[in-house]
Amino acid sequence: MLTAGFLAVTLSKSLMLPTYDLVIRNGMVIDGSGNPAYYADIAINSGVIQEIGTISETGKQEIDANNMAVTPGFIDVHTHAENVIELPNAENFVRMGVTSIVIGNCGGSELDLGSFFAKLEKDPVSVNVASLVGQNTVRRSAMGGNFDRLPSDSEMTKMKASVRRAMEDGAVGLSTGLIYLPGAYSKTEEIIELAKIAGEYRGVYATHMRSEGTNIFSAIEEMIRIGVESKCRVEYSHIKLSGENVWGRTNEVLARLEKARAEGLEITQDQYAYTASSTSISTLLPDSALEGGTAELKKKLDDPIQRAAIAKDMTDRLALRKRTDYGYAVIASCRADSRLNGKNLIEAAQIRLGKSTLADQIETVFWIQLNGGASAVFHGMSEPDVTAFMQHPNTMIACDASCREYGEGVPHPRGYGNNARVLGRYVRELKTIRLEDAVRKMTSLPAQTFRLKNRGILKVGMAADINIFDPALVTDPSTYVDPHKYSTGFKAVIVNGKLVVKNDEHTGVRSGVPLRREGYKTRSTVQEFHSTIVEPADCCAGA
Repeated sequence: MLTAGFLAVTLSKSLMLPTYDLVIRNGMVIDGSGNPAYYADIAINSGVIQEIGTISETGKQEIDANNMAVTPGFIDVHTHAENVIELPNAENFVRMGVTSIVIGNCGGSELDLGSFFAKLEKDPVSVNVASLVGQNTVRRSAMGGNFDRLPSDSEMTKMKASVRRAMEDGAVGLSTGLIYLPGAYSKTEEIIELAKIAGEYRGVYATHMRSEGTNIFSAIEEMIRIGVESKCRVEYSHIKLSGENVWGRTNEVLARLEKARAEGLEITQDQYAYTASSTSISTLLPDSALEGGTAELKKKLDDPIQRAAIAKDMTDRLALRKRTDYGYAVIASCRADSRLNGKNLIEAAQIRLGKSTLADQIETVFWIQLNGGASAVFHGMSEPDVTAFMQHPNTMIACDASCREYGEGVPHPRGYGNNARVLGRYVRELKTIRLEDAVRKMTSLPAQTFRLKNRGILKVGMAADINIFDPALVTDPSTYVDPHKYSTGFKAVIVNGKLVVKNDEHTGVRSGVPLRREGYKTRSTVQEFHSTIVEPADCCAGA
C-alpha cells in the first residue's frame, strides 16, 4: 500500500526507465540563502542534486511536496554527540531535520579524529559528522590531568602537535570550554598559540567563554583577542546572558561583536531557543575545589575550614546572580540516585536530607559530585534576550545536545526540539523571524561558517541533504518536565539522497558521511560512501 503523498512511478508516466533516483515535486523551495521561497521540483541522483525547476523526467522514487517547505537539511554546529557511534540513528537530530552535526565543542573531543572518522566510514550513522578538536582534551592528554599551572615547553609542543594532527585528519577547527577543567586553568596566550595552528588550516575557533554572566564582557574581550592574535575566525558558542544581573544587555553584546567584525574579525554566534542551559552540576563548585578530581575534592570537603570556604564561594556567587537558592537548577541525570532526576536542588535536598535550606542544597551538591556527578538544567535566561540574539543576522541555531537515549533521565528538551521550536514558536507563532531567515540560520550560514563544502543550500551539484516539512504543523512537543518527545511535522528528511525520516518516523537508513575540513584531501566522495550506507531491505518499498 502506498503511503499518502508518496507517488509510485507507473508505466503510464513513461515507457522509459526512470531518469533519477528521487524526484521531489511541487515543493515550496526555501533554498537556504535567505531569498524568498519559490515553487519547483528537485531531482536527485547518486546523492547529489541534479536539477531544480520543472522536471518532466521520472524518478525511481517520487515525493509530492505540495503545501510543504523544501529546505536544505539543517546543520547543527554545536553538539556534544560524540555518542553517535553508540546511537547511530541519531534519532533526536534527524527527526527535527538535522542532517549534519558538528561535535568536539566546549573543549571536549575525540583526540584521534582520524580513527574516529574511520569508524564512521566503516559503520555509517544517520547524520553527516564534522568535528572540532577540543583544547581541554588536548591539554589533559599532554599534561596528564587537570592542573592549575602553565604547560612546560615539552607539554606545549605535545599540545600543538595534537591540534596539528587533528586538523590534518580533517577537524574544522579548535574549541575551548573555559568554564571546564582543565581549560579554566589555561592562560589566554596558551589558547592563542593553539588557535594559530587551527588558523593555518583555515579552521574556526569555537569557544564556550569563561563567563556568560557577571564577567561576560571581559570574556568577550578575551575571545576577540584570541581571534585577532591567532588570525583565526571566531564562533561564539551558545550566546546568552545568564543571570538576572546581566539580563537586558543584548545590545551591548551585539554592538561589541559588530565592532569586532568592522575591524576585520570574522565572528559569528550560535544559540539554542530556550531560556535554560544545561551542563554538569560541577559548574556550581569553584574550579579550585575540583582540581585534582574526586579524591582531592573529598580531602578538601573533609577539612571543615576548606569545606566552609567552598560553601561561602558558592553562596557569594549566588548573591552576585541575585539568587538566594538553587531552585533554578534541575537535576537531569544523577548517577548515584535516580530519585533526584527532574528535581530542582531544593527538592533534591528535601528528598536526601529531609530539609532544604541553602546549606542543605550545597551539601547535596557536594554529595552528588562525590558520588559520580550529575547533569542539570539551569533556568537562568530571559525570553527578550533569547529573542534579541535570535534576530541578529549572524546567529545560527544549535541545540548543544548529544544523541539522546529515549527515556533516559530528564534531559534538556533542546536535544529533541530545538530546530522545530524555532520553526513553530518563533517563526509561526511569534513571528520573531521570517521562515526564510530561520532556514538560513540553520543551513547556509552554518555551512559557510564551518566551511562545510557542498552543504547548506539547494543548488545543482550540492549534496542532497533535504528536509520536507509542513510549516503550519511543525512543532516541538518536548518539554522540561517531559522531554522525551520527538519533533513532528516532517514529511521527509533526506541525507545524501537517502530517505532517513518518512512521515515523522526513522526509516533505519544510515547515510551520513564524515565531513572533514574544506581542503582536506581524501579518496572518498559522497558517491563512494553510498556503497557503505546501512539501509534496511525494503524500508521504502512502495514509496
